[in-house]
Amino acid sequence: MRRHEIAAISGDGIGPEVTSAALEVLKAAGRAHGFELRVTEHPWGCDHFVETGAMMPVDALDTLRSSDAVFLGAVGRPDVPDHVSLWGLLIPIRRTFRQYVNLRPIRLWPGIPSPLRDVEPADVDMVIVRENNEGEYSEIGGRLHQGTEDELAVQESVFTRRGTDRVMTYACELAATRSGRICSATKSNGIIHTMPFWDERFAQITTAHPRLECEQVLIDALAAMVVLDPGRFDVIVASNLFGDILSDLAAAVAGSIGIAPSANLNPEREFPSMFEPVHGSAPDIAGQGIANPIGAIWSGALMLEHLGEEEAAGAVLTAVGEMLAGGGPRTRDLGGTATTRELTAALTSSLGATATETSAS
Repeated sequence: MRRHEIAAISGDGIGPEVTSAALEVLKAAGRAHGFELRVTEHPWGCDHFVETGAMMPVDALDTLRSSDAVFLGAVGRPDVPDHVSLWGLLIPIRRTFRQYVNLRPIRLWPGIPSPLRDVEPADVDMVIVRENNEGEYSEIGGRLHQGTEDELAVQESVFTRRGTDRVMTYACELAATRSGRICSATKSNGIIHTMPFWDERFAQITTAHPRLECEQVLIDALAAMVVLDPGRFDVIVASNLFGDILSDLAAAVAGSIGIAPSANLNPEREFPSMFEPVHGSAPDIAGQGIANPIGAIWSGALMLEHLGEEEAAGAVLTAVGEMLAGGGPRTRDLGGTATTRELTAALTSSLGATATETSAS
């Protein structure tokens, strides 16, 4: 039997609830498709910070390095500043393991209404490829004259040729496997140095992909277009900040940020990649058993695909789609009354039935 070593960081808030649910579904897919997920739990996050003063141990990255993938629940707690939790766990993992592609698929599932009128599932099916290691989220900068009338803050954006080229190359190769359409998010009319550089690199990289239909759109106009005409877009490549904001907007267009997945990829597979739902720790509903695990489950399907278990990944997404389209259990954020446990049980039962049918045939 094939085995995959998974490092699980359940994290904070609803993180442990959705991580447990997702792993249950993924393990059911493994039983149906002949592989095992060997999961090692790591109790890191904001609780660990409150207890120890650090989001994770000093040797955490060395511990994660030997895993095949990292599966993250959520990070965040009201009494821990967001920049502490982010820079103490998520960003060190992304940068140490060169997870320079943040992949965020957006899909309107049958059975989930979009807040947009007259939008059907066929109208919302895109992938946002966000640069994940540099750009606007750099550590370069600082504050001066704090607490005085002369106080100032400086934050530097860092765009390198290597960083832009590699994420754009990934996005182009992805677009070639889909519709052949790619859009670059820019703001070169207002950001005078980094964004013209971004545009130049996009123009250069796309010359190696002459069959692609390429466009670049200013981020403010692009945000409006995603709302007004989401069907226009397939693959969008964006900088760290633009991709972060745009992917949350697009997830809302698709009905709920609670079901949105993400993958932090090291495409060369030199290091483990990390998979996580987008929704955050949601401390207001933590411990109530009502969190929607679909975002974590979909992220888990991306992890299975990355691990080479494409059939199992497809089966998980098929089960999710059939459940939603067929009026199956829905959590409160989707207008239903189901608990996390009830939704998870429905999916594991569906995957178990698939396994039985496969063995019978």
